[in-house]
Amino acid sequence: MIGRTGGDRSAKRSDPLAPSKAMRRFIYIALIVVGSFYVLPFVLAVVTSFKSLPDFAAHASSLGFDRSQGSPTLDGLRGLDSDRILFARWTFNSVVVTVCVVGGRVMLSALAGYSLARIKFPGYRLVFGVILAVMMVPAIVLAIPRFILLKELGLINTYAGLILPLMFDAFGIFLMKQFMEQIPIELEEAAAIDGASRFRTFTKVILPVARPAVITLAILSTVGAWNEFLHPLIAVNRNELRTLPVGLAQLRGQFGSSTPWHTIMMASVLMTIPMAIIYFVFQRHFKEGMAGAVKG
Repeated sequence: MIGRTGGDRSAKRSDPLAPSKAMRRFIYIALIVVGSFYVLPFVLAVVTSFKSLPDFAAHASSLGFDRSQGSPTLDGLRGLDSDRILFARWTFNSVVVTVCVVGGRVMLSALAGYSLARIKFPGYRLVFGVILAVMMVPAIVLAIPRFILLKELGLINTYAGLILPLMFDAFGIFLMKQFMEQIPIELEEAAAIDGASRFRTFTKVILPVARPAVITLAILSTVGAWNEFLHPLIAVNRNELRTLPVGLAQLRGQFGSSTPWHTIMMASVLMTIPMAIIYFVFQRHFKEGMAGAVKG
C-alpha cells in the first residue's frame, strides 16, 4: 500500500500535463482580472444607488462618494415610494409570473423529457428534432407571431398572457431528456415488477433520481423568467401589470431630463439580489444537472 501510494505521488509529480506553480498563479491572476470586469459594473451600480443626484452628475463612473454633494444617501431607496414607480406592484407581478412559469415549465419539461427518453412512440425522433430546431430560432423572431396569437385569444393585459407562453421551453425538454436517458432502466423495471404504473414510476422513482436536473432547470427558469423583458413588453401595456425589468426600463422616459438614476440603480440592485442568492445556494445542484445533460 505504501509503495503504491508513493508511486502514485511520483507519477503525479512527473505528469508533463500538470501545470507548474508559476502557471497556476498566472491562471489565478488572469481569472481574477477577468472576473473583475464582470463584478465591476455591479459594484458601480451598488455605489450609484447610494449617491445623490448631484454627486452622480459630477462623478458618474466613480466608485467613491463625494460628501460635499450629500453622498452617501438613502434618497434612491426613498424614491421607490414615488407615484410613478410602482416597485412593490412590479415586484409582486414578477414573483407571480416567476413562480407560475417555473412550476409549469419544470412539470411540462419533465413529462416531455421522460416521454422522449423512455417512450419510443412513432415519430419521437422527429418530435425531438423539431424541439432542437425551435432552440435555434431567436426569440425576437417569435415576438410578432406571439403577440398576434395573444391578441386573438384575448390574453393581452392578463396574467395568463404573461405566464402561459413562457411555460413551454424547448431547452428544458432537451435538458430533462438528456439527463433521464442516463438513469438506469433497471429502476423502472423494478418498479414495474412491484406493480407501479408508469406515472407512479415517473413521480416516485425518476423525479427523485433526476433531482439535480430538476433543480438546474428550476434555477435557469427562475433567472430567465425573473429577467424576461421582451415577452412582458409585448404582452401588457398597463403600468400596474408590468414586471420589474419592463417597469424599470420605462422609467427613463417618464422623468425626462431629471431621471432619478440613483433610484433606478437601487431598484436594479434589489432586483438582482434574489437571483444571486438562489444561484449561490443551489450552485452544486446546478453543476450536477448540467454535467448530466452534457454526458447525455
